[in-house]
Amino acid sequence: MKKIKINYLFIAVAMIITSASCKKGFVDIQPQGQFLSQNYYADQSQAFGALVGVYDVMRKNSGGFENMISMMNAGSDDQLAGGGGATDGAGIQGFSNYTLNSQIIPGSFWNDHYQGIFRANTLLGKLPDVTMDAALKARFGAEAKTLRALYYFNLVRMFKNIPLLLAPLTASNMYSVSQATPAAVYTQIEKDLTDAIAVLPTTVPAATEGGRLTKGAAQALLGKVYLYEGPTKYALAAAQFADVNGAPGGTSQYGYRLLSSFSDLWVVANKFNTESIMEACHSSIGNSDWGWWGSGADEGNSVNVMVGPRSYSRPAGSTAPDLPSGWSFNVFTQDFYDFIKLDPRFGATVFDLKALKAAGQADYIAGYQNTGYFLNKFLPRASDVRTGGGALELNYKQDTYVIRLADTYLMEAEALGASGSRAQALLDAVRTRVGLPSIPVSLANIKLERRAELAGEGHRFFDLVRWGDGAAKLGSRGFVAGKNEIFPLPAVELIGTTLVQNPGY
Repeated sequence: MKKIKINYLFIAVAMIITSASCKKGFVDIQPQGQFLSQNYYADQSQAFGALVGVYDVMRKNSGGFENMISMMNAGSDDQLAGGGGATDGAGIQGFSNYTLNSQIIPGSFWNDHYQGIFRANTLLGKLPDVTMDAALKARFGAEAKTLRALYYFNLVRMFKNIPLLLAPLTASNMYSVSQATPAAVYTQIEKDLTDAIAVLPTTVPAATEGGRLTKGAAQALLGKVYLYEGPTKYALAAAQFADVNGAPGGTSQYGYRLLSSFSDLWVVANKFNTESIMEACHSSIGNSDWGWWGSGADEGNSVNVMVGPRSYSRPAGSTAPDLPSGWSFNVFTQDFYDFIKLDPRFGATVFDLKALKAAGQADYIAGYQNTGYFLNKFLPRASDVRTGGGALELNYKQDTYVIRLADTYLMEAEALGASGSRAQALLDAVRTRVGLPSIPVSLANIKLERRAELAGEGHRFFDLVRWGDGAAKLGSRGFVAGKNEIFPLPAVELIGTTLVQNPGY
């Protein structure tokens, strides 16, 4: 757990540096090593700043090169790692071809989530003594617990055998931390979310609090957690989803409703829309730059530049979209193209540059594993390019969905055993939105619908593992059952600790 120690010390040292006065000599400064634990969180403003820090780790969904969406897409059967070559990101390439090991696994998938947990634990430990309104204090605590649950859920799905930490580590205990059972981690996630649901607001004003967690977001996450725990928890999952979803195709008690147009989900300005339940927020005004990109301080959406075609250009008079160039990661496979080419969601999902180039409407330089089929959901247009400070490539502002309503519709249908009138109505609502006819509800058809509806959003690999379909769908890529359902622990985390590497690695 060395990285967690570094995070703790970095925060303490940073606070020492920023709080010391230039007009005082070193010997005159009150020792600041206890600043974080003794003097901070004195009032509502400081507590809110700490809460923002807990939220900040949600950027892991789509921020930085090592983001959840790009990584999980690369390991699915629908997409390839792509990029500039076989060594362009050892971790993402290794996951895509199932040669991932403890040396090349990007450590940030472990460290960033534990950083969020550390921040949540610290805030939760200090909140009781903060002088502020009791109701607002309870809300801050509920938000911190929901975020801690989200970070643990990502960790247990990726690594399975992880430490369960509910208080900040200290110098005396950090090297003796051991892994909890997955069941214990899930139990804590359930507790955090159940506690939070009782407190969180049902809605928030999008203009001033867009992106903050609500009761519906916590219930949707809890439903998803129950679903991943297996059939014995399906009834519990369905109950949570039913509260979130309401009448299929209608407006739920929390105001959630499917957008009438599937393509509107990917309009950059359409943040915090009625289909968004949990959303990772990005900004183009953070002036993110290469020197600190991926450090946690950058605010841009990195998926946008990663999925763009390389050296994209259009001849005069072309009707092809005006796109900035990108790095050609996460190209779709031919198999996925053949699956979705007649689906109404094709155009919003797949940018068929292969066809545009063949027609003389556009050109590009083929990247590694090129198929010509790019991820249109996150493909920026020239109008989305930041014109201010920082690196243009690192300052895209498109938010990404962690959970959205069509996803919870299909998860509820699955939790209902993929049968019955409500499961049928939920499946129908997702298909009706894009003009497709009703088909009989079944697990097989729910699987197909999730593949088409949620393509490129980072869910496919986790779906395959949950269904036990990993070996069947990914065996040709090198997936080994009993091993590749989870990541290896980063090798550095094992040095001098009691942590045990995952089987097969």
